[in-house]
Amino acid sequence: MTEAAQPTLAAGGESVGRASGWSRFAEGSGPGYLFLTPWLIGLFCFTLGPIVYSFYLSFTRFDLLTAPDWVGLENYRRILTEDPKFLASMRVTFLYVLFSVPLKLAFALAVAMLLNKGIKGLTLYRALFYLPSLLGASVAIAILWRAIFSADGLINQLLWSLFGINGPSWITNPKYALWTLVALGVWQFGSPMIIFLAGLRQIPQDMYEAASLDGASAWRQFWKITLPLLTPIVFFNVIIQTIEAFKSFTPAFIISGGLGGPVNSTLFYALYLYQEAFSFFRMGYASALAWILLVIISVFTAISFLSSRYWVHYDD
Repeated sequence: MTEAAQPTLAAGGESVGRASGWSRFAEGSGPGYLFLTPWLIGLFCFTLGPIVYSFYLSFTRFDLLTAPDWVGLENYRRILTEDPKFLASMRVTFLYVLFSVPLKLAFALAVAMLLNKGIKGLTLYRALFYLPSLLGASVAIAILWRAIFSADGLINQLLWSLFGINGPSWITNPKYALWTLVALGVWQFGSPMIIFLAGLRQIPQDMYEAASLDGASAWRQFWKITLPLLTPIVFFNVIIQTIEAFKSFTPAFIISGGLGGPVNSTLFYALYLYQEAFSFFRMGYASALAWILLVIISVFTAISFLSSRYWVHYDD
């Protein structure tokens, strides 16, 4: 009788142990992991999985129609030594980043300082200035921008009516095409402006009052108080806006018709990557281009963090 009862007790003990384990899971972090399950599935299936697979494809020749063919470092060698469009896209992209990011941040800071004066209707102005950042990357705004800067667009009409100047076709002239995209990028200043405004609200007003009593001008207060205390916000905006500028795609695609013209003057790196992937179906080559872009952005971010110790001032 005793021997026959032992398995029952063992089985019962196992079930009790299993039940208590499930109870602890349900009472502890179990529900949290359950709610995180959709996000974890998306992370591994739609983010990390494609990232790893694209890294593998960057070492292959793949055209979507046949199986990937391993070629080793051939894609990278060709990009760095034999591809003139790669160099052209890098030049255009770096010019765009070099001019659009500082101009956007300067304009955003200037507007944020105006809004920080306590004017009436601040919420309305803040929403209106933020609106271009929400619409700027859309197809509709890019089409509107192309119409404004065309040969018979609004800009040339204003130039002719106000100054009697017959303006060029800005988007088809390689001298000016890139600068129309820079202007569009600067116009989307709302996002960094909101962040600057939040940073300005954190600066103690008694510091300005003390500086005014000492005879410091508004310009000197900006350089000695506002800008040093705002450097963490500036650093954050520089990182975010630079990454976004490197990834810029929609305006160049719409305004140039997907070709990056005229004469590759608007051939952004992301647009060239798109052409290789979806126009010529060179997925392996496009994957290598994507990983080079990742390395470029990572290097810039690392340099920014290393240099921040010399110009970013925190509370400590």
